Parts: sequence; C-alpha cells; structure tokens
Amino acid sequence: MMGRNYWLLKSEPEAYSIDDLSRDKSTYWDGVRNYQARNFLRDSLKKGDRVFFYHSNAEPPGIAGIAEVTKEGYPDPSQFDPKDVHYDAKSDPRDPTWFVVEIKFVKKFREVIPLERLKKVPALAQMPLLRRGQRLSVQPVAEKEWKAISELTP
Repeated sequence: MMGRNYWLLKSEPEAYSIDDLSRDKSTYWDGVRNYQARNFLRDSLKKGDRVFFYHSNAEPPGIAGIAEVTKEGYPDPSQFDPKDVHYDAKSDPRDPTWFVVEIKFVKKFREVIPLERLKKVPALAQMPLLRRGQRLSVQPVAEKEWKAISELTP
C-alpha cells in the first residue's frame, strides 16, 4: 500500500490489552489527553496505517501485537460524557479538543517483545519509544524501525 505509515499505541493491559482487541476485533482509541498525541490521532493516523500495540505499565512492558487503523480521527465521544472517566468539561462539541481513531486486530505475538530487548537493537536507536523521558501514548514508527521490530517476532 502506497503511503502507509506506522505507529505505536500504548495501553495499560488492565485498561485494554491486545487480548481485549483480539476478542472485540476492533475498537476506537479513546481517552488520549495529551496534545501532541491528540494531534497525531486527529491529523496523521490514516486508514490502512499499521500499529504496534504496546503494553505499558506491564511486566514486562513491550510490544504485544499489531493492529490496523480502520477509521481516521474524529471527536472522542468520552470528552462529552460527564459519567466517563475521560470527560472534559472544557471541550466544546462545536470545536472538540480530543480525538480518536478506530483500529482493528491484526495479530497477537506469541510473546511480548520486551522493552529491554528493543533497547538492544541498533536499528531502533532513534525510535521515540526508546528516548529518555518519552511517555507519549501515540508515537510514529519509522519504516526501518517497523521492519527491525517485525524481524524480532517469532
């Protein structure tokens, strides 16, 4: 596919895991409340883009599988729901602050590729995930990084 981009989406497995996505087949990626991550969701993730599904706050943290973007950014409905944990009273429905994309399950890895293993791969030295202090939940992945990580999967 021409023009496909690659991404990494982080989720705590207790909140939503690769197993949840496998069961559900698809979901929308909601609750992102960081402006840079929001901008990626709103402007950059495109239908057909591939996504590494990353388990954060896990033991071990790492890449658990692959998903694909099926619907491009649109307003996150949770920002308008006062009962939702992601409610944002300041967000205006006429000018929404937060966005989601929809993804579908592609593949679960037999084993999580641990963060510690990723740190040892020279081709990943510039990957945002591996930069000190990088906590962004939506990150671009360069094509060469995607290929290097894909070679690590059994």
